[in-house]
Amino acid sequence: MNSKEYVNQLFSLEGHVGIVTGASRGIGMGIAKVLTDAGAKLYNLDREKRGQDEEITGRMEDICVDLTDREETQEIVRRIAEEEGQLDFLVNNAGMTYKCLAQDFPLQMYQKIQKLNLETMFELCQTCYPYLKESRYTGRILNISSMGAHMGFNGVVPYCITKSGVLGLTRGLAEEWKDAPVLVNSVAPGWCLTKMNEEMFRENPDRKKAALGKMMLNRFAYPREIGYMMLFLLSQASTYLTGQDFAVDGGALSHGF
Repeated sequence: MNSKEYVNQLFSLEGHVGIVTGASRGIGMGIAKVLTDAGAKLYNLDREKRGQDEEITGRMEDICVDLTDREETQEIVRRIAEEEGQLDFLVNNAGMTYKCLAQDFPLQMYQKIQKLNLETMFELCQTCYPYLKESRYTGRILNISSMGAHMGFNGVVPYCITKSGVLGLTRGLAEEWKDAPVLVNSVAPGWCLTKMNEEMFRENPDRKKAALGKMMLNRFAYPREIGYMMLFLLSQASTYLTGQDFAVDGGALSHGF
């Protein structure tokens, strides 16, 4: 086997079937592009439809669903697993936030963030577990956490609460499901050049300057760069990794004063 064949064998996802939530745009779309380019067949579970300009060269089927509807989501997962005869990984990417100072934060919005960002993520892990533990590649779960799980951010306290909870969920499931085995890890993205963030920075250039100042690499991530970490964690190069959170943040969490 030459070096090219070795690397291809190590990182190829040919024959793998997975679910990614919230892959219609942004970071989720970047992840989907990398994983499908590596050979995986994906199912995108998202409330929103993919934009016409968001093209995937590989295999991805979009399924419109309210992820907070547990029964509907369970039925979709069951159908995917039965039709494909396998389910090898789950990427929990879908999430939301809302900007408001903690003392004024609406209870209804807090509950909505908690439901989607944490409770629904746990429920989807539960639903996928019976299929993931049967994967011939070793089942994987990857959860999107955040720098907000490690640092304080103004105006988004409930978001930070849920993303800290993602770390606890990741470590707890990694311990409970180690004998299945299902490997469970999380990824904490830094600021990414998504269309939503680009629009925000155009309206608020001072915020863009402040965000760049916190990163060692002095640039924003491209969504595909988050996908590269996901590919590594789904590949045969990461069979001894579980219960960990990986920051893909341009050095933001390690940046000094």
